[in-house]
Amino acid sequence: MRRWRFGGVVSRTVHRSGLMVSAVVAVLGGLAVAGVTWWVLWHFLGARAETPNQLDLSKISLAVTAGVFGAIALVVAYRRQRDAERGRFADVFGAAARQLGDPDVAVRIAGVYAMAGVADEFSARWRRQQCVDVLCGYLRLPYQPEEGASHLVSKSQRIEDHGTAVERVYTYRQNDRQVRDTIVRVIAEHLRPAAETPWCGCDFDFSDAVFEDADFRHAVFAGRNTRFTNAMFLSGRTVSFEQTRFLGERVTFRGAIFRSMAVFDRAVFAHTEVDRTDRENAGATFTEATFGGGVSFEGAQFRGARTAFDRVTFAGEPAVFAEAGFGAALTTFERAVFDGDRVSFTGAEFTGARVTFAGSRFYSESCSFDGTRLGAQVRWRTGRTREVSFARAEYHGKVSFADAVFAGRSVIFAGGDFFGDISFRRVSFDARAITFEQPRAWVGVHFDWDASPATKPANITPTPWPPTVAESTPELAS
Repeated sequence: MRRWRFGGVVSRTVHRSGLMVSAVVAVLGGLAVAGVTWWVLWHFLGARAETPNQLDLSKISLAVTAGVFGAIALVVAYRRQRDAERGRFADVFGAAARQLGDPDVAVRIAGVYAMAGVADEFSARWRRQQCVDVLCGYLRLPYQPEEGASHLVSKSQRIEDHGTAVERVYTYRQNDRQVRDTIVRVIAEHLRPAAETPWCGCDFDFSDAVFEDADFRHAVFAGRNTRFTNAMFLSGRTVSFEQTRFLGERVTFRGAIFRSMAVFDRAVFAHTEVDRTDRENAGATFTEATFGGGVSFEGAQFRGARTAFDRVTFAGEPAVFAEAGFGAALTTFERAVFDGDRVSFTGAEFTGARVTFAGSRFYSESCSFDGTRLGAQVRWRTGRTREVSFARAEYHGKVSFADAVFAGRSVIFAGGDFFGDISFRRVSFDARAITFEQPRAWVGVHFDWDASPATKPANITPTPWPPTVAESTPELAS
């Protein structure tokens, strides 16, 4: 009790000290304004020529005194209002947080709406962010989907361990699926353009969260960080980011697992300018993600510093990037695995400084780059695209680059494993230098000049044609 009283005394002392400092500042500020005003009157408006009488001086003194005390009153009123607002935020925020921790599902759902109401009422960025962090934190709590709709709050299990009976008791949050679905729905509604109070500028951390229903269509994530790191999207429910805009500095789905069909059609991944020191961390990242139920990025736009699909596994049908635009400075699919039934980059455009599929494996039954533009045309001594690399990629199955355009400074297919039905018919090889040297295998590859190798464009190596299979595996080009 003494500690509490001591803390209260210290708090009141600090508060009074801060108020006294504010009052002193207000008084000094008022005196300074009065002094400047008198100086202007004296030197520029004729007060020096006609000395003011005692009555005029009294009026001026009274006006200055009234102004000073008025400033003090305003400072005191402002401080009181700010302290009252702080106290109210602490009260309503604490009440909503207690509801979210209640064992009863109805109370927890009410707590979701209460916390959202607190975020809507208090517009200060850090206060709203604090409410959002609590809602996201709930989604990151351990969750057993098979028990998500259970009315039970605990379950016991008896196990025989070397002749000794051991009873284990597992506790659950009652009907937790309803609470989690409510949180996702409330967040998504506040991220859409029609939201009365938008939360678009907040950061969202869904790392390790489990989503059974993720419908973020038309949402706008404009905070600095949006994280779905290691998130899991379960099968059988909606996973939609259709026309979602990710406008923050960092957006990451690193290690995320999608067991349902994921839809990112016409989504936009773009961020504002960042410092050069942050460019390696900025952009959209799907590194090591797994799309087990298929994915569609049809018409999606990727801009900014970096777009990373490194070591991503596309295991479901389909994997669609048709008509997508890749304009980031670096676009990388290094060591990605395309293992579904169908992969389509038809009509996509890659116009960044560097594009790489190095070490990727195209194992799908059908993979289409038909009509794709890989690289922007070089202009004068500098160009937008320095390199397009498929170095050491593996092509097993049917892969088509028909009617594609390769532009930029250099295009690298060196060290590729070509074994299947790989078509480069009607391709425009507009890059300055294109190499197919030292393939690991060269079976089933088709070019327009197959019947007449002498008509091969001069910017394509090796010469003579076709390439000779390498005896050893070449190193990846930098």
